[in-house]
Amino acid sequence: MHAFETIQGRKVRFALVGCGRIAANHFNALEKHADRAELTDVCDIDPAVLAAAVARTGARGHASIDALLETSDADVVILTTPSGLHPAQSIAASRAGFHVMTEKPMATRWEDGLAMVRAADEAGRRLFVVKQNRRNATLQLLKRAMQAKRFGRIHMVNVNVFWTRPQSYYDQGAWRGTWEFDGGAFMNQASHYVDLLDWLIGPVESVQAYMATLARDIEVEDTGTVSVKWRSGAMGSMNVTMLTYPKNLEGSITILGEKGSVRVGGVAVNEILHWEFETPHEMDAEIKDASYATTSVYGFGHPLYYDNVIRVMQGEAEPETDGREGLKSLELLIAMYLSARDGRRVSLPLDY
Repeated sequence: MHAFETIQGRKVRFALVGCGRIAANHFNALEKHADRAELTDVCDIDPAVLAAAVARTGARGHASIDALLETSDADVVILTTPSGLHPAQSIAASRAGFHVMTEKPMATRWEDGLAMVRAADEAGRRLFVVKQNRRNATLQLLKRAMQAKRFGRIHMVNVNVFWTRPQSYYDQGAWRGTWEFDGGAFMNQASHYVDLLDWLIGPVESVQAYMATLARDIEVEDTGTVSVKWRSGAMGSMNVTMLTYPKNLEGSITILGEKGSVRVGGVAVNEILHWEFETPHEMDAEIKDASYATTSVYGFGHPLYYDNVIRVMQGEAEPETDGREGLKSLELLIAMYLSARDGRRVSLPLDY
């Protein structure tokens, strides 16, 4: 374990690499914390995208990550680049003396995720993995119910992600829908839901998956289903497709236990649809306020995620999702892909 220096008497400085689709969520989050954080640098290989980001943020612009790492005085480098680029960029940033915050998934290969954690450890730097959906009010309430053991023994869990991504979405960039840089419906779009399997229910014993590319012209899967068995004995399934007609329909989790049943649904686990327990609790009064309307499957968790990162950098908190926490969902994802490829049940952990 490392003793990390804390930032006192000034704002925490961030630099962002990759100014595409998800970067706007990070810009918005940093603006909400302008009293404690500032964006000093942005980087993108597309001149027009970079110019727009500089105009939006007022940060210094860089045409390459090497140039940014050489000149930036930021504390934390944010990676919002294609997933397959995260490992090399994270390792380079760690070795250059920066802390790193990477978007999901942290990597598309198991060994790359391990290398990222190892590089941060060796450099004595922090590695944060963005899991902003954990901060959604609905899931925070559900997590509290789990921690209070209100369900008793968990019997069955079901997760559904019924969204749509048209061919035009994948055609936006040559990297989209590739094994190396993107990953498929599970690795990319549904990765936050894979994260719920361990974060809410606990360690997974084994998975059995079926995946297919049914409609899109891409390398990876657009549809799949996974059977899951937890070490606790609970059983469940996860169903994912990016082919829902005509638009995003459902992002949900249902948990059935001996003393409680809960279903959180909506388009992106944003509505508590069923909440029933044997024993009443004061948290039950928060059900209505926890649900929220959303036009984005990203939810509203990025500002809350940044709050934790800033507090960690100032020595006031521990990381909610560091590199090792990020490895848990990556390991699950890789197990699912191995199962689907080989037609067999895959047990966890992947290695010892």
